[in-house]
Amino acid sequence: MPDKKDYYEVLGVDKGATEKDIKSAYRKLAMKYHPDRSDAPDAESRFKEISEAYAVLSDQEKRRQYDQFGHAGMGQYSQEDLFRGVDFEDLLRGFGFGGGRDSIFDAFFGGRRGQPARGRDLRYDLDLTLEQAATGLETTIEVPRAEICQTCSGSGAKPGTSPVSCPNCHGSGQITRAQNTPFGQMISSSPCPKCSGRGQTIPNPCQDCSGTGRVRRVRKIAVKIPGGVDSGQHLKLRGQGEAGPTVPGHMGAESGDLYVFVSVRPHPLFRRDDADLLHEASISMTQAALGDDIEVPTLQGRARLKVPAGTQSGSIFRMRGKGMPRLHGSGTGDLHVRLNVRIPTALTPRQKQLLEDLSAEMGETRPEQKSAERKAGERKAGDKSILDKIVDEVKGAVR
Repeated sequence: MPDKKDYYEVLGVDKGATEKDIKSAYRKLAMKYHPDRSDAPDAESRFKEISEAYAVLSDQEKRRQYDQFGHAGMGQYSQEDLFRGVDFEDLLRGFGFGGGRDSIFDAFFGGRRGQPARGRDLRYDLDLTLEQAATGLETTIEVPRAEICQTCSGSGAKPGTSPVSCPNCHGSGQITRAQNTPFGQMISSSPCPKCSGRGQTIPNPCQDCSGTGRVRRVRKIAVKIPGGVDSGQHLKLRGQGEAGPTVPGHMGAESGDLYVFVSVRPHPLFRRDDADLLHEASISMTQAALGDDIEVPTLQGRARLKVPAGTQSGSIFRMRGKGMPRLHGSGTGDLHVRLNVRIPTALTPRQKQLLEDLSAEMGETRPEQKSAERKAGERKAGDKSILDKIVDEVKGAVR
């Protein structure tokens, strides 16, 4: 997309612009280039351009991706997804953009007012064990959501009856008002309060949905979680959110999406770092000194680890391929085993003697020996002092 201008340049703001700065810049440019107000030949294309820039920069996640990857980072979004969540009607309210083109989708998708709104997106939080996250999981979740009423097929009217044209807005769904201002006449439109913008009223509402056209249902939905998933990651199930409200003259709104967010519970034996796992194991001081083969737990079952002679406490050994699978099948992480040397706290007399013999064999001086040697030296010094006193007394007697 080399022909696309930088979004910050389009709105005339710098990269450190606040949300308030971006909103203010867009409103000023919208006043200038909205096709209902401007006669400039490029008004529609400029309006599309500034609206797309605002849709991206006003959304924190889209803006972060754009700052990191530029226009290439926007390739994952369809045009509808790009504009999703932006309330242009609220942004431009009071600017006098009337007629049938004051919705942003008019310019991009050729829509018109009264077009059914998209259904609401839903979120479902799914807790997994570490083992489930490693192998992946196919399960069924229960999601409460709004669905089209089957009794009235979404019309809201009791079977055998039909909605009628709203007498307040004459079926347009909009109330248009003209107001004189010092700058000229301003025209504003708002949804009809009597029919809530539907353009029709329902004299005989459906008993199942009370005239709304939608009912609450708990739907069972199959979910497939891939192996290697981690906390905070999510799965998007398109069209599995809530049904959108129906509008007369249309086939019905697009349903929202369902986002399944994953949370992996802490494990008692392993600590996770991306695809790698860390396990803490303890060995005796004789195992550390002489070496040994020990068993350690892995996600695939118990495995043997060779401990070389002379292993120090805190040493870490890597077991390749014993960690978590990487998402999307790009290999497997490793298991890192940290060995902590266990020091005995209660020794039998025999064990103590063996350690004392080992200490002597290695030429070590233990604290008890140092204390005994210090006391012997003190006694020797004390004996010398007494001897000196005796010698002095004898010398005095001789004199």
